[in-house]
Amino acid sequence: MNNNWNIETQAVQGAYEAGNAQARVLPLYQSTTYRYDTCEELASVFDLEQDTPMYTRLANPTTDAFEKKIAMMEGGVGALATSSGMAATSIAILNILKSGDHILAASTIYGGSFTLFTTTFKDLGIEVTLFDPDIEKEEILKLAKPNTKLIFGETIGNPLVNVLDFEKFSTVAKELDIPFMVDNTFATPFLCKPLELGANIVLHSTSKYIDGHASCLGGIIVDGGNFNWDNGKFPCLVEPDESYHGVSYVKNFGASAFIVKARANVMRNMGMTPSPFNSFLTNLGAETLHLRMERHCENALKMAEYLKNHEMCSWVKYPGLEGDKYHDLAKKYLPKGASGVLTFGVKGGRDAGRKFINALKLVALVTHVSDVRSCVLQPASTTHRQLSDEELISCGVSPDMIRFSVGIENVDDLIADFEQAFQCAK
Repeated sequence: MNNNWNIETQAVQGAYEAGNAQARVLPLYQSTTYRYDTCEELASVFDLEQDTPMYTRLANPTTDAFEKKIAMMEGGVGALATSSGMAATSIAILNILKSGDHILAASTIYGGSFTLFTTTFKDLGIEVTLFDPDIEKEEILKLAKPNTKLIFGETIGNPLVNVLDFEKFSTVAKELDIPFMVDNTFATPFLCKPLELGANIVLHSTSKYIDGHASCLGGIIVDGGNFNWDNGKFPCLVEPDESYHGVSYVKNFGASAFIVKARANVMRNMGMTPSPFNSFLTNLGAETLHLRMERHCENALKMAEYLKNHEMCSWVKYPGLEGDKYHDLAKKYLPKGASGVLTFGVKGGRDAGRKFINALKLVALVTHVSDVRSCVLQPASTTHRQLSDEELISCGVSPDMIRFSVGIENVDDLIADFEQAFQCAK
């Protein structure tokens, strides 16, 4: 495999190479277990001396090839696939944080992540300070504490479609000497490579664009291999792990310490393993990621321009739209396009928005987002419904907000569907 391939070639052929007379397409290894000839050989696998599968909770050949493909596309040293995007976030953070630690996180993150940070992590003794990602660097630094161990954000926020200022966040991370973790789900490695912009760990809900067909749940963690874990703040990666033969991940695995520990320690103990079949399907989806993202971006921009000029639309937000608050950041960090999600409001507020959604015929009301089929929902009554009004406001979610995930259909058909739905909302 050639890591110097362009990302389009990596998507199609990265990480799997068929031998003579072998399957041209990555095979599905639907097995939980793997046979070994000797006790000594299997022992070397348990000791992390041999990189071969022993049990699918930890490794599977199909999943392994998929992990290597995404790591290649993101430019990381390794990756770990998980059973869902939320599993990826949980494993990545629990891999380095413990009770008594503190996280700085953008307040505009996905509602599920918001709840994870403010409830589950709180119950585990991990403190989280949420802040407006648009505040100045000096204001973010004032929020840091002696026990701050991580700064977290999303390349494109869900559902606000705000664009992260990588330069500012990476500068904060460097000044605090802490890792910078980014959820790159909406952008995908085709539109943005956070590791080249100062991030250290990248997450994806592969259930979204990477799969692209709403066929299977999944997540993935990509290790940039570009953070010094031996800085005195992360003894879990440096000191001997007594639960795993006293291994020191930094000493034994160097730049790959984070991702090896995530697999050998957290995944081993907590599960959250992807099905090999889901890895197989998601890998197939990833082969056309670059083609789909081009159409998603093209259609989303056309729909944003259409909505901006529509008499029934009170407002529209899309970073690719000229005049949008985040347009300059989108041009800087997302030169290939601003992805396929936008938000807007229907004149008449929440009730008019519901009438509009109920009248749609081609575009579906679903809780999912970011696949080939266009869909909508009202975040305040779905993904963010567990948040209080105050929390909604802090997240920037207005009651009339409609999130529109623009698919790859013919844009004229989408506009026609919106036109008839707007008539019903009057």
